Amino acid sequence: MTVDLSRRRATPPEPTADRGRPGVALALICIAMFMLMLDMTIVAVALPDIQNDLHADLGDLQWVVDAYTLPLAALLLTAATLGDRLGRRRLFSIGMAVFTLASLGAALAVNPLMLNGMRAVQGIGAAMLFGTAMPILGHAYPDPKTRAKAIGAFGATLAGATAVGPLLGGLIVDHIGWQWIFAINVPIGALAFLGARVGLPESRAVSARRTDWPGTALLTISLAALVFGLIRGQSEGWGSALIVASFVVAALALAAFVIRAGKVVDPMVDLELFGRPGYVGIGITALIISGTIVAATNYVGLYFVNTLGYSPFEAGVRFLPLTVSSFVAAPVIAQLAHRIPTVVSLTGSLALVAIGLYWASRVDASSDWTALAPGFVLAGVGLGASSATLSSAALASVEPDRAGMATGVVNTLRQVGTAAGVASLGAVFSARSGDRMASNVAPAHLPADAVTSLREAVASGAGQLVASAAPPSLRARAASAAVDATAYGIHTILLVAAVISVAATVVVALLLALGSRRTA
Repeated sequence: MTVDLSRRRATPPEPTADRGRPGVALALICIAMFMLMLDMTIVAVALPDIQNDLHADLGDLQWVVDAYTLPLAALLLTAATLGDRLGRRRLFSIGMAVFTLASLGAALAVNPLMLNGMRAVQGIGAAMLFGTAMPILGHAYPDPKTRAKAIGAFGATLAGATAVGPLLGGLIVDHIGWQWIFAINVPIGALAFLGARVGLPESRAVSARRTDWPGTALLTISLAALVFGLIRGQSEGWGSALIVASFVVAALALAAFVIRAGKVVDPMVDLELFGRPGYVGIGITALIISGTIVAATNYVGLYFVNTLGYSPFEAGVRFLPLTVSSFVAAPVIAQLAHRIPTVVSLTGSLALVAIGLYWASRVDASSDWTALAPGFVLAGVGLGASSATLSSAALASVEPDRAGMATGVVNTLRQVGTAAGVASLGAVFSARSGDRMASNVAPAHLPADAVTSLREAVASGAGQLVASAAPPSLRARAASAAVDATAYGIHTILLVAAVISVAATVVVALLLALGSRRTA
């Protein structure tokens, strides 16, 4: 994920400014980004152990992901403007300290509430780090050619972290426990903090944008209310007062955010960007790919461990068709990007994700992980291709003085997509797998409370582990029913994600074509 905020409307730093040692800046930024991306992807195979140890339900597990991505999405642009004003090294150091201490708190969590609270604080620190990363590199590498190489290393780091996240997570969970997927950040973060204080020169924008705190608050409220409603809707009832109120608050806060952005001098988001069809198509691509294939991996991780019976490390190995194909595709597509029209690269990315998700959705009760592998290869290529082209496409769609805003908004949409996708697909999975489980055990004529218990356990992703709660004479039947119900839930969310991706492919193709005609 690339946040190019080095070319903002602000006047660049003075040519005589202290640039320190560029290699040190690049190393620190890559270390920070590797940590942040790992904390997005590494949890996919740790969720079953977290669920077991902390007695978490599916909603708690969804917040393990969304509590991290929500503040990152809401605060990323604000952190960038704040770094321009207060100093990027200062904010980078604060962000590293916040992220490191929150990682320690997450490792020490004794219940889901504490864990998710610490994940939210991690997300705040991550926003500071993401928001200052590219401006720091832009200051360290003023020459466009050397800067391009540095950004290439930055992108490779993000892709590498995404690729190794599930595998490394599985290795850690299997051998030393899920707590260490967070605790491992502590010594690395401490060293990076010291390195930033010693090795990074301070830089600021000479004429920085004002920080839009009211806009930040409104966006945060809107996203949090939306995700809360999606996560709690199944358990509370979609028509309940609490859920309806959460969606109303989300809509009102978003409307207020848009109205404010149209009136203030320095809004958090420049709404004029959304008047450009080509740019809207780029933003939709970022939103949908993160909200489908990226979000779905969390439920596939639960499926691998709790239903198919693999260890976390074995589950990480089975994610390799997705992660390796993405890792390999990204640099190849990046090298060819200047030869491929944006309409082809972005719609092709979405189409590959759609085809891959549809192929993988054919999983059923008799399937092993290999049923998912071919589809994951195709979806991984689409994911890697989009990662390689989204930021450059956003930059190409705007004037240089809007570059930072354009790429920042696209990367904010990526985080919004992940958060909303995890919540939405989770609601679908919970409803469909739970209903299927209740139907499967109906012939056994179990007591109503036993059926409810089995239904809720399967809806929470427990898979065939629910058999231990069934009467001994029915455990084999309960395990079989749970495998079928969970596979049906996975089939449904992958199919829904595929349909959404197909629709997005058509819409993005039309928007990009319209945008090309307007600029011709």
